[in-house]
Amino acid sequence: MTRTLVIGGARSGKSAHAETLALASGRQLIYIATAQAGDAEMQARIAHHRERRDSRWTTVEETMALGAAIEKYSRPDTLVLVDCLTIWLSNLLFAERTEFPAVGTITPPACFDQERAALLQALEHAKGELILVTNEVGQGVIPQGAVSRWFVDEAGRLNQAVAARCERAVLVVAGLPLVLKG
Repeated sequence: MTRTLVIGGARSGKSAHAETLALASGRQLIYIATAQAGDAEMQARIAHHRERRDSRWTTVEETMALGAAIEKYSRPDTLVLVDCLTIWLSNLLFAERTEFPAVGTITPPACFDQERAALLQALEHAKGELILVTNEVGQGVIPQGAVSRWFVDEAGRLNQAVAARCERAVLVVAGLPLVLKG
């Protein structure tokens, strides 16, 4: 059983690379989609991703309980591809739809610690192959505003925790994969 993290910037080719890796596995393919079609732009992004997948894929939509979904669908004969962790993190961090201060400390929603821990535990106990797609958001300038900095910090922490649990990590830039680990 191998866990692979595929990380890159927006439109870097990370999802396409992850899908290519998954197809090469020869296993039953489970695609866990974390996005919600909240507006026209996100609907278009979701449609673009769906168009690339054919009947070999079983798609599961899970926006919050990602750890539980991995536990449910990860089996010795499957490859589970999660796309993407940063969208899932956003769903989780903004689950309570509260107003956030422009400066100061942000308090995570009640579900945050539990769902994050469930994801990390599911990674450790997965029974089949896993590929996890995520965005690298920490290579730019430090964002202005408490909420933006909070999101970047939590994404960085999540990516580090997931990478530590994965046997492989691949950075994708301009459609080109660079193996970081494994």
